Amino acid sequence: MSTVLITGASGGIGYELAKLFARDRRNLVLVARSGDRLAQVAAELQPLGVAVKTVPLDLAAFQARKFLFDQLQREGIAVDILINNAGFGAFGKFAQIPENEILGQIDLNITALTELTRLFLPAMIRRGSGRIMNVASTAGFQPGPLLAVYYATKAYVISFSEAIANELHGSGVTVTCFCPGATHTGFAQRAGIDKSRLFKFGAMSAEKVALDGYRAVMEGRGLAISGTHNWLLAESTRFAPRKMVTAVSRWVSEKLE
Repeated sequence: MSTVLITGASGGIGYELAKLFARDRRNLVLVARSGDRLAQVAAELQPLGVAVKTVPLDLAAFQARKFLFDQLQREGIAVDILINNAGFGAFGKFAQIPENEILGQIDLNITALTELTRLFLPAMIRRGSGRIMNVASTAGFQPGPLLAVYYATKAYVISFSEAIANELHGSGVTVTCFCPGATHTGFAQRAGIDKSRLFKFGAMSAEKVALDGYRAVMEGRGLAISGTHNWLLAESTRFAPRKMVTAVSRWVSEKLE
């Protein structure tokens, strides 16, 4: 039975993905900051006949990624599918956002994702099989005023994922960059954009988005965008004037009074 490692697994898309993989009879390693919530998820999924290991851990912390990798190595747990889902955003003008919020986004959205990929990838290459899904966002296709760092981190995830997918061609390992649009999870409230135009008028359910992501990674697709309307919006940014794209991006992120 293969093993799936999912970060940000305590809620939202990560939680829904965990349910899908459990129904597919795959053992799980679930990582998130909330140990209590992870324990609840494990209790829910174990009756499906899969092993569920929970690791309460803040992946943005220094050495956290290596700690996780070393722990699984000691326990002889080989990761067959890696889902880099953990991430967060912070709303506001860049000059006014606290430094810890800025650096925290980079540490989790970029550094943790990159390091976990680097740690688990070599063993997949040696086995000649494996799947990695890096969860980016349609935010990564354009600049994002009022969410400048978050949008920029997701642009990194798209570029990084597509590049290593090309490098791994023929290796038996696939890399999928999955790009949801606005999704009903705890993300929007934490980021401070739950009252924005984007989330008031265009959010998808976490269940639907997770199913799209599950299908994309299992099919080995390189880039997958959840939702036809999100695909159309992402494609439109390639042809519209950049100032217009940036202005529209700000407009949808602004809060409704």
